[in-house]
Amino acid sequence: MTGGEGPGSRRMTVLIGLDVGTTGCKAVVFSEDGALLASAAREYPVDLPQPSRAEQDIEAVWRLAFESMGEAIAAAGTREVAAIGLSVHGEAVTPVDAAGRPLRPTILGMDTRTDAQNEWLCERFGARALFERTGMPVHTINTLPKLLWIREHEPAVWEAAERFLLVEDFLIGRMTGSPLISDCLASRTQLYDLEAGGWSDEILGALELSSERLAEVAPSGTAAGRLSAALTEELGLSTAPVVVTGGHDQACGALGVGLTEPGLAMVSTGTAEVVEVALGSPVVSQPLYEGNISVYRATVPGLFLAMTLNHSGGLALRWFRDGFCEPQMTRAAAGEGDAYDLMLEGAGGGPTGLLVLPHFAGAGTPSFDTASKGAILGLTFATTRTDLAVAILEGLTYELRLNMDLLRDGGVAIDVLRAIGGGARSRLWLQLKADITGIPVITPRVTEAAAFGAALLAGTGAGLWGSAAEGAERFLELTDRFDPDPAQHVAYSEVYERYREVYPAVAPISRQL
Repeated sequence: MTGGEGPGSRRMTVLIGLDVGTTGCKAVVFSEDGALLASAAREYPVDLPQPSRAEQDIEAVWRLAFESMGEAIAAAGTREVAAIGLSVHGEAVTPVDAAGRPLRPTILGMDTRTDAQNEWLCERFGARALFERTGMPVHTINTLPKLLWIREHEPAVWEAAERFLLVEDFLIGRMTGSPLISDCLASRTQLYDLEAGGWSDEILGALELSSERLAEVAPSGTAAGRLSAALTEELGLSTAPVVVTGGHDQACGALGVGLTEPGLAMVSTGTAEVVEVALGSPVVSQPLYEGNISVYRATVPGLFLAMTLNHSGGLALRWFRDGFCEPQMTRAAAGEGDAYDLMLEGAGGGPTGLLVLPHFAGAGTPSFDTASKGAILGLTFATTRTDLAVAILEGLTYELRLNMDLLRDGGVAIDVLRAIGGGARSRLWLQLKADITGIPVITPRVTEAAAFGAALLAGTGAGLWGSAAEGAERFLELTDRFDPDPAQHVAYSEVYERYREVYPAVAPISRQL
């Protein structure tokens, strides 16, 4: 691929999907026919100044995201990019001045400092009423209580802020000069009226916040403007690409794996692990309310998503890698393979005999217990590093089954799971998902589905196809299928029943800790 610069070559339209997660970003270059041409990634830290706080330097994130785009463009060998679409993590909020500069570090979604603010919201609106209006259960993850916290604890920042931006609108502002947010991402803030569409006047009124201090909302796949001349030159591009609204990373992943009609489902294993089920209407029923399932707008117009959440996900495995697997990391650095594969080297079949409660950042759905802590049960002197690595995967997958059971009990039937994210590259983990849940798991050709979904939205904004759904249906290719092994499913189901007892047993101790 040379961007059409070679003699006699056909000029190819190139799209970039920029996927910006909590702990890392990836820029992926796709051709107009859906082929992955090149990619580049960067990792960055999460700052944990206090036990309940999680913050980040969004300027550093922007610089690394821009670097990844530059490297991916260079690797693709092109000087022409038609459009850039964004897939971003949700809920995180940054107060900025009139020039778009951050006034304090970004408060991340995983930050849990806002218990008092959530109590006020329950008194002011009622938890059920907030869920019915916004689709978001009351929880510290939401943007709304984070804004309340800033207003109460940092009044000088609150007054000085020109706008309060999430990651998508901050990056679009940096790239084009004017922030714009997708309705998909806006609908995850608890400030958005899910049925009516747009920012909720009543909620903003209670917050004493004008909608002018938030970014304008537009549908996913909307052209926000062109990349600035300076940034275009810095990337070595001949013309400025269109920058297009994308959406929440999980919603972009849902698009990238073809969730374009109600009833289709996916599991995404990245920093967190998420199940997304496509809905034809914003279902805010009692079972979903009781299970703390969030419901928000998809990137496909008229479609909604129900989402379960395990905060730990792949971050738990990364914690184990960084803290306990130095030999494997050393071997990986020497070119002997991937550190994660080396950690799992020699893993046997069947349950490990260990139980890992993967609540390293609190419990996600269904309990949403921010005080819950991680736990490992069953350790002996015979336990190996590989046993622990596999046990972490087991614990994460037991938690996945817990959420799948919750959806089933709420009337949401799932026959097949489409798997995306970093976890979809591990055949061991994919088979484990099938064996523990009892549900077949299939993978798409492009497992980096969030970036692919962002690129599909970029193509929509550039006018290459009529809709994001049309683009997804044109390029989706499902490849490997992992069917449950009946004997293994029985064995894991017996352990799963014991796993279900762990959280209730240790929760009182975790709260004391």
